[in-house]
Amino acid sequence: MNNVVLLLSGLSLLLLALAWLGWRFFYWDRSVVVAQAPAAPQPDVVVASRPVLTDSQPVLIREQRPSRWRGGRLLLVSVLLISMVVLLTLRLAGYHVLGELGPQEYASLRNIQLALTEEKLVPPPPLPPSMFVTSERPSLAGADRDWSRLDPDFVQRVLALMARMEARGYPLALLEGYRSPERQDSLASQENLVTKAKGGQSKHQYGMAVDLAPIRSGKIVISERDPWAMQAYTALGEEAEAAKLTWGGRWSFKDYGHIEVPGSIASLTRAKR
Repeated sequence: MNNVVLLLSGLSLLLLALAWLGWRFFYWDRSVVVAQAPAAPQPDVVVASRPVLTDSQPVLIREQRPSRWRGGRLLLVSVLLISMVVLLTLRLAGYHVLGELGPQEYASLRNIQLALTEEKLVPPPPLPPSMFVTSERPSLAGADRDWSRLDPDFVQRVLALMARMEARGYPLALLEGYRSPERQDSLASQENLVTKAKGGQSKHQYGMAVDLAPIRSGKIVISERDPWAMQAYTALGEEAEAAKLTWGGRWSFKDYGHIEVPGSIASLTRAKR
């Protein structure tokens, strides 16, 4: 209660001081007195015995004499008002104390901190090239599996997806990441068709697409004709779509191990500029 009374008293004094300052320096001015001449007497009016000012007589103006203390008083009042504001602010600072966080607020804050401090996922070590040379996909011998040539944000999403797939019992291997336009044209023109997109038409050329395959007993299983591999590709599609990625298993030309960033190439490249 005493704090409230003290607060109200301080605010009242502050308002009174501001009102006096405004009235004293901006409204009331008694420094200038002007004696104006009365109107000229009419012929039918009796002239009083009091002398009448004529046009030849000067108008009396009391000159304003600057006071050496006026500027000092204004400075002093300003300092006092600023001091009062500072003191009131310091006094009120104790009232603005945040309460303890509730369970929901603490959980939300913790999630934000984890998201900001979350470490980047690291790509797995490269597999031996001999694991990718098969009679089914001989073209994989020249595939690029360098994670650093892919879009960094896309890499993090793919690595998180691979971790979830491994937790479900389907470890994955990167078959191909970045693909040059020349290699894209070569794959599109071969007899064993693996893609219909030509150079510049695939997101592989922009580091926003990968081809993955499951690993079983230390061997890469690519063919979807294998029932276990097809189960892995189905799980891959579920995880990819849950992560807002595009899965090639939804296309008319099925590409079960393919995932990419959704959206047109033009819009994606424009957003990266």
